[in-house]
Amino acid sequence: MSPTAPSPKATPPPSRVLPPFVMVIFGASGDLTTRKLVPALFGLQHEAALPADYSIIGFARRPKGDDEFRQEMKAGIDKFSRLRPVDATDWKNFTPKLTYHAGNFDDPAAYASLKKILADLAKTRGLTQHIFYLATSPDYFAPVVQQLAAAGLVGRHLPARVVVEKPFGHDLPSAHQLVTDLHACLDETNLFRIDHYLGKETVQNLLYFRFANSIWEPIWNSNLIDNVQITVAEQEGVGTRGAFYDGVGAMRDMVQNHMMQLLSITAMEPPANLSSQSIHDEKVKVLRSIPTPKVEVVRASTVRAQYEGYRQSDRVNPQSTTETYAALKVQIDNWRWSGVPFYLRTGKALSSRASEIVIVFRRPPAALFRAEFGDLLSRNAMHIRLQPDEGVHLCFNAKQPGRSSVQPVDMEFCYASEFGSYSPEAYERLLGDAIFGDSTLFTRADEVLEAWRIVDSIRQGWQDSPVALYRTGSWGPQEADQMLKADGNHWVDLDARAKV
Repeated sequence: MSPTAPSPKATPPPSRVLPPFVMVIFGASGDLTTRKLVPALFGLQHEAALPADYSIIGFARRPKGDDEFRQEMKAGIDKFSRLRPVDATDWKNFTPKLTYHAGNFDDPAAYASLKKILADLAKTRGLTQHIFYLATSPDYFAPVVQQLAAAGLVGRHLPARVVVEKPFGHDLPSAHQLVTDLHACLDETNLFRIDHYLGKETVQNLLYFRFANSIWEPIWNSNLIDNVQITVAEQEGVGTRGAFYDGVGAMRDMVQNHMMQLLSITAMEPPANLSSQSIHDEKVKVLRSIPTPKVEVVRASTVRAQYEGYRQSDRVNPQSTTETYAALKVQIDNWRWSGVPFYLRTGKALSSRASEIVIVFRRPPAALFRAEFGDLLSRNAMHIRLQPDEGVHLCFNAKQPGRSSVQPVDMEFCYASEFGSYSPEAYERLLGDAIFGDSTLFTRADEVLEAWRIVDSIRQGWQDSPVALYRTGSWGPQEADQMLKADGNHWVDLDARAKV
C-alpha cells in the first residue's frame, strides 16, 4: 500500500436495490429503537440506500400520536445518530415515513388493526414486504410471533420476516424451546437473529481478507499458527445496568454470541460460495468441532472474575458471583486447528476499549541468530482490530539500522486512511440486509444452540468455584495470565502490539 495513494472520501453507491417495505418495530418506546434502529434507518435514507417508498410503524403499549412519536425519534437521531445534528431536508423526507400504532403485545385486536393498516399500505402504495422487528424483552419473542401468526401476518408460506435481538434464550433448554416455538410459526429462512457485532465492517472483511487473498490460506492452520487470541474489552463498568447485568454475566452477555461468532468466522473452512447457507454451514462445523468441556477441563482452562467494587454497584447483589470477566481456552478438534489453542477474553472495567483478533505465528528457528539474540526472537503476529481504529496490522522482525540487532516492527492497514472516514453503523448494514432478505450476517438456529452447548457446560463447571478479582483499569485477573503461562504463552499487549 503506497502511503501517498489517494484515499477515496465519498461513499460508493449502493450495490443493491432494496424493495419497498413496511417495518413494524415492536417495543418502539424502548432505548433500542431510539438509540439504534431509527437512527440507522435515517442513515440508510441519507445514503440513498432505501427505496423511494417505505413505511416505519412503531408498535408499543403507550398511547401517543404520530407527531409525538416523530418528535421522540428526532430527539434520538439528534442525540445518537452519526449524522447529528439532523439535516432539515433529510428529516423532511424521513418524517412522513414514521407512524405509530398503540397496542398491547398480547391483545389480538391490536394485531387485527395492524393487519388492516398493512393491507391499506399494500393497496394504496404497493408496500407488500413486511419486516417485524422485535425490539422487546426476550420474554415477548414467542408471544408476539404467535400473535402475528394468529393474525395471518407471518406464516410458513408467507414472505414476511421477523428480526429478533439477543439474547436468544438464557441457556440451552430455553434456546431449544424458543427455536421450537418460533419454527412453529415461520420458516428459519424468514427468521433473522441479529448480532450487531456481525455488522461491523471489519468483521465482514474477515471473509474477504481470508478468502480473497491467496497469501493467507496456506498459512492459516496449525502448521504455522501457534495460538489465536480474541479480546473484546470494555473500559466502562456496569454503570446503571447492574440489575440486568447481575442476572446475565460476561459468558451469556458476550461469549455465547459475539465471541463465538468471531471464533467461528476466524476458524471456518472456505465456504462453497458466498451464500448465507454455505457460510453458516462452515461456521457451525467449527462450533461442532469444539468438545463439550468436562468439569476438570473447565477448571483448568477457564477463568471467571469480577472487578473490584462490582458488588457495590447500583442494584447488584452484595454477594453476587456473577462474572464481569471471562477467559477461556478453546480447542477446535479438526484437521486445520488441531493443537492450536484459541484464547478468548472479555470483561468490563478493563484498561481500554478494544475488540481484536490476534493470530500469533510459531516462533522462527533461532539457529541463525542465537549468538546475538538467544532463543527468544519475537513471534510474528497479525492483529485484526475491530474497534477502535479498525484495521489490520502485521508485526514482523526487522534489523535495526546501523546495529546488529532485531526489532519487531508493524506494517499497518487502516480503514480510515484507505477508504475515508465514512463507515456505516452496524445496524445500518444489518437492517439493510434484513430488508433485502440476506441472512449471511445473522445467526442460524444451529449456531445458537451449539454456542449454548459450550457456554452452558462452562457455567455448570463454575458452580461452587471461587470468583477471582481484578483491579479496575487492568487487563484482568492474574489467573488469566497464569492460564496462558501454563502453555508457554502470554496475552498480547494490545497497547503495545509490536512485541509478541
